[in-house]
Amino acid sequence: MNKTIRELLAKFGALPVAVDQIENDADLYATGLSSFASVQLMLGIEEAFDIEFPDNLLNRKSFASIAAIEKTVGMILDNRKVA
Repeated sequence: MNKTIRELLAKFGALPVAVDQIENDADLYATGLSSFASVQLMLGIEEAFDIEFPDNLLNRKSFASIAAIEKTVGMILDNRKVA
């Protein structure tokens, strides 16, 4: 999952640094992720993982870091298995 998220971040994030130089817990917004890019990233993640972000997870915290994105996507996938 980490590799896919990093690939999507490289594609949609428009970050001024290489994605492979970003630590998993680094603040993506401090790194240069804009709100527009975060929406593009969210759409890419939804398509790649065949998920839909619920409204309660559409916030800055869910996309604050690669680790946060992994956690959020994992929660959505786990909830889908239960449903």
